[in-house]
Amino acid sequence: MLFSTWSFLLFIISTVLIFSFVKSIKGKIITLLIFSIIFASWKNPLHAAILLWVIFFDYFLIKKINNSEKKRLWLYLSIINSISILAIFKYSLLILTSLNEILQLADASLRLPVINFQAPTGLSFFIFISMGYVIDSYYGRLQQEKNFAIHGLFVSFFAQISAGPIARASNLIPQLKSLSHLKKENLIIGFNLFVYGLFKKQALADYFALFSDKIFSNPANFSSGDLILGALAFTWQIYFDFSGYTDMARGVAKLFGIDLMENFRLPYMAASTGDFWSRWHISLSSWFRDYLYIPLGGNRSGRIKEIRNIMLTMILSGLWHGAAWNFLLWGSIHGVLHVASKLISSVKLISYIPLSIKRILIFIVIIFTWIFFKAETATDAFDFIYGIFSFNFKSTDIPPFMIALMIIAYIHHWLKEYRIIEFMERDIIKTILSCLMIFYIIFFCSGNLSDFIYFQF
Repeated sequence: MLFSTWSFLLFIISTVLIFSFVKSIKGKIITLLIFSIIFASWKNPLHAAILLWVIFFDYFLIKKINNSEKKRLWLYLSIINSISILAIFKYSLLILTSLNEILQLADASLRLPVINFQAPTGLSFFIFISMGYVIDSYYGRLQQEKNFAIHGLFVSFFAQISAGPIARASNLIPQLKSLSHLKKENLIIGFNLFVYGLFKKQALADYFALFSDKIFSNPANFSSGDLILGALAFTWQIYFDFSGYTDMARGVAKLFGIDLMENFRLPYMAASTGDFWSRWHISLSSWFRDYLYIPLGGNRSGRIKEIRNIMLTMILSGLWHGAAWNFLLWGSIHGVLHVASKLISSVKLISYIPLSIKRILIFIVIIFTWIFFKAETATDAFDFIYGIFSFNFKSTDIPPFMIALMIIAYIHHWLKEYRIIEFMERDIIKTILSCLMIFYIIFFCSGNLSDFIYFQF
């Protein structure tokens, strides 16, 4: 169910109304849990069964971890269960297709049947939410929440299940246990956040998509200038699309007094690739840092193992985004860039480069990495980049208004980074802007609705 549809508007109004009539905390928790299961089953009721299985299975194993000496056994069972579900519903097509290609190269007559399962809504997100909780329990970072409804709501909360943020039990569960009545200030903040996100998606991301989709669908037909602008258009499209969803999710949660973590912090102001990942999809990058990179040894076991840990973390992060080789390559490129950034950071000459120049250079690098993310195959990505450096410049078809929007968006990043426009954070200004954004969406945006990019993950 898209956040930008009339069906979701009816869904959230119904949820808010029933939530407001229920007085007890237990009743409010059960209300949100029921609506979360309805949300998860909207496309296909069987998808809710997979979500419920993860909730029941990990609830049982966390109890075993807390009450048994065989903690590692129960941890491994949980991880195997989670990875198996991901492998079946997300990676089976890639695995089976790749195996068949290997069999073909080996001139074997055997071919494996290729089955493409439809992944449940937010599969990668609720799996990681639940896995994080299990791992935290194993290391004794928190006590198990014995109330099954709170555990279930933590994993399935509809505001975050489609595309994050990836919640941590230590942050979200205490908020669920202290749910209270609706508050005016929360409703205003939530409304403003939701409208900001909706505007980012429909007025900006979908507008940039008109050009980026056109360019990436057939890059050979376009000049170097068009390809550069197409890559720039996608750079802003994916930012406004994903950060727009996050704003909407945080806004929905805030209606009920729940604060979801901030997932973006001006990522195109990063001064290194490591800095970029501390600003982009923060909940995912911090998840991989805490549950993979650090347990592997982080930077504690020498330079060689640190490089190994960085590369493995970034490669798996790439595969998390999609079951295709271009995502693996995209993750590998970020790994190589991150390693290179680490290696040259000690070079004295680097310290003399102004921070503003570093930010511009990293922004350019990130633009090129997005080409591998957007392209259908690695070959398409390299062809796209080759087209850029063929220096075949002609007049462009991109609307001047879109070019102006790109410039404004980048300037806005700089102004926010240096806190020049802090006055816009005042509640009255936010509310006025929300009203103007609603007016623009109603009268100037297309009625065609598109999925959020990260819904596919």
